[in-house]
Amino acid sequence: MNLIFKKSLLTSAVLATLSISAIQAQAAGTITFGEDKYISVGFGAIGSYSSVEDAAANGSDRSNDFSLDSARLYVSGSLNKYIKGMLNTEKSGSGGSIEVIDANVQFQLTEDIAIWAGRFLSPSDRANMAGPYYSMGGGYWSNIASRYGWNGGIIGRDEGVALVGSTLDSKLAYSFGAFEGDNIFRFSPGITALSETQGTKDKLMYAGRLQYDFWDAEPGYYGTGNYFGAKDILAIGIAGRSKKDGVVAVPGAAGDYTSYSVDFLLEKKNVGPGTFSAEAAYYDYDTDDIFLSEQGKAYSAGAAYLFNAKAGWGQFMPFVRYQKFDSDATTSFTPGGSVALAGETKKYEIGTNYVMEPYNALITAAISKTKVSDADSINAINVALQFQF
Repeated sequence: MNLIFKKSLLTSAVLATLSISAIQAQAAGTITFGEDKYISVGFGAIGSYSSVEDAAANGSDRSNDFSLDSARLYVSGSLNKYIKGMLNTEKSGSGGSIEVIDANVQFQLTEDIAIWAGRFLSPSDRANMAGPYYSMGGGYWSNIASRYGWNGGIIGRDEGVALVGSTLDSKLAYSFGAFEGDNIFRFSPGITALSETQGTKDKLMYAGRLQYDFWDAEPGYYGTGNYFGAKDILAIGIAGRSKKDGVVAVPGAAGDYTSYSVDFLLEKKNVGPGTFSAEAAYYDYDTDDIFLSEQGKAYSAGAAYLFNAKAGWGQFMPFVRYQKFDSDATTSFTPGGSVALAGETKKYEIGTNYVMEPYNALITAAISKTKVSDADSINAINVALQFQF
């Protein structure tokens, strides 16, 4: 069962602390020391149960696996109305080591403009800014289309500085920053990216995002993929990042890294007996023909419907989701000598959330089919429990 321990603190501490005017949520574990001075503490975790067809050791039976995919501690605080900060950790990979994912300070220059400095999510697509804990479908997202959140930096984070702001009653949000960007292909299968010391220029990575909300505004920098009927949303966002000599295979085999995306979110309350939501995104990744398995175009789309009526403790929210990454690779070798994963990856999901408290307590059950080029499909069942504090 995807045991996602999420925290309402993250909705308030990562949105309130982190941002410009933010979504207000119950900030459990918050201690105040006076006006605009507080510290908040919370935790989160994602564990999972999955059953995959023909994935047992004998090659013919279904696998049955429990795993702890994510474990996080959240700390945020405010010195005054102008200076805020956060420190978040995450269990990294299958080994279970803990690493710092967020450690930054936000300087609130005005009500609508802040400067962030330290380690944090660089401006990017909505899926990455929301992360696995705040995605429409619940559970740990698959990272097929939105690749930087899993693969780049430290779970999408980088060291750097960014201007974060909004205007037009918070309906137009913008962010732009410069980052280290030295870990773009951290977990790419078949890729061993060498460091920038291999005869390349030590250039920064630049990243930016621009978003407009046509209906209700979405204040805050770290975002969400669903509002569970709390807002009417019609939003379009564009994002991009670029680093010269950001792709290094061997000395003399270096290229520039660029990517951009366009994302869309619609959420409408009171559509029949509930709330309808739909999302879509398009991505373009360019590695200067160095790593073809990470170069190409990607697409994602999803839809969900949250029923207003409660069934026991919560509300049912069925959803469907589709992701596709069409890489430029064929089965070949990269300049570094490693095998490039071929072609096209697609994933289909259908399932339902059981929402006991938005963001803070959810159960998700889904079946999925993943297809990589001409290989056999991977058919899986996954159940997730999400909890935040």
